[in-house]
Amino acid sequence: MAVRIRLKRMGAKKKPFYRIVVADSRYPRDGRFIEEIGYYNPTTKPTTFEVDAEKVRQWVAKGAKPSDTVKMLLEKAGLS
Repeated sequence: MAVRIRLKRMGAKKKPFYRIVVADSRYPRDGRFIEEIGYYNPTTKPTTFEVDAEKVRQWVAKGAKPSDTVKMLLEKAGLS
C-alpha cells in the first residue's frame, strides 16, 4: 500500500482551498483518506498554510511520501 501526503480540493467553483491529507495512492483525489493533518488556502493574501508538524514527521517515518506540491509547501514552512 503506497501512502501519500497530498492535497484534497475543497471549496466552491473558482474559490478553492485544500486540506492536507494522508491517503492511499489508489484512492481518488477528493475521496477516502486516512487522516487530515492540515490545510492550505492559496486565495488569501498572504496564503494560509497550517499543518501539524508532528503528524507529518510520524507519517514520513512510517513511509508516507509527500506529493510534489505538498513537498514544496513543507519546504517553504521549514518542515522538510
